[in-house]
Amino acid sequence: MTGGARIFVNDTTLRDGEQAPGVSFTNEEKRAIAVALAEAGVDEIEAGTPATGPDEIDCIAGIVDADPDCAVMGWCRLLERDVDAALSAGLGRVNISAPASRVQMQVKLGATPDEVAAQVARVIGYACDRGLEVALGCEDSSRAEPEVLGLLAEAARKAGAFRIRFADTLGVLDPFGVEAAVRRLNDATDLAIEFHGHDDLGLATANTLAAIRGGARHASVTVLGLGERAGNAALEEVVIALRRTTPHHTGVDPLRLDDLAQMVAECAGRGIGEAKAIVGRDIFSHESGVHVSGLLKDVRAYQALDPASLGRRHAIVLGKHSGLAALRAVCGDLDLDPVVEAQTLAEVKRLAIRSKRAVPTGEARRIARSLQERAFRHARTKQCH
Repeated sequence: MTGGARIFVNDTTLRDGEQAPGVSFTNEEKRAIAVALAEAGVDEIEAGTPATGPDEIDCIAGIVDADPDCAVMGWCRLLERDVDAALSAGLGRVNISAPASRVQMQVKLGATPDEVAAQVARVIGYACDRGLEVALGCEDSSRAEPEVLGLLAEAARKAGAFRIRFADTLGVLDPFGVEAAVRRLNDATDLAIEFHGHDDLGLATANTLAAIRGGARHASVTVLGLGERAGNAALEEVVIALRRTTPHHTGVDPLRLDDLAQMVAECAGRGIGEAKAIVGRDIFSHESGVHVSGLLKDVRAYQALDPASLGRRHAIVLGKHSGLAALRAVCGDLDLDPVVEAQTLAEVKRLAIRSKRAVPTGEARRIARSLQERAFRHARTKQCH
């Protein structure tokens, strides 16, 4: 596809990702992840929340000092002292978050939309006056009235902000709603738009693509979708889905995604699901006899995403649903006769059902050899008699 837009990837693994229950990165891990993200081609890293305290400030300062080849930003509340903490960390860019829905405005600030807009103007002006690049994060944008989002966007623009974040904080929107809402916001402001989606309904990646269709050019993501509750839009899914289904492109290298996912999973103390899109162990594994037969004849029959583009390759596994084509692909060099082939396949299926797992290639070959030797012995015994 040609003629698409450059989509900027804003990774928040080190901030929102670390808010996942039980996840706590060390400072050394954060710096290593930041470097790996930059090397993978991410455009911006949201490194943390400076106002958390001195240790967080030191950690963020270490990331800034590492001088990754991307922008580094901090997350701030709508408070001047949070901006001061970001300055103490050596940051040059911040995301200043403000509630956008009336319910959050009332609960968090006890304020009206006009009062929040005035506070947005004051705090963003304070940050810009001190040399910071500022993005406004509109928390709970999905439950905000369009006119309120427009009010906040205009206050931010006049105060010097360069971008606005539409945050589906509670993950309540579907792609149709996201596209319409982002398109309305895009029509109402000259600010660049970033979309930040949560996966409570399993729609974060789809919603991010819909936001881009609606005019957003910045995608907020985390590695493996790590984040609060059900998590966020997954970096690896958004990057590859954009390449596969749209004319747009990012600066992220697909060949880096697997190692990046493994690093973050290890640092987070979490495993990667075998079937996890893009980086799961089994996503290019094939067991079904019909699929394997077609794949062996022509990979285009059952390949939409080329595993080589991710540094991977197809794998044939044997199990309950395997057919002779798969068995021959694994054991073809053993020169099995048709009877032994059938016996081997039957035994492999029984083992797969009994153990509730795929049968490794080596194990299937051992079964085949054993049955083949038994057939030879039986044939020799018959000849002797």
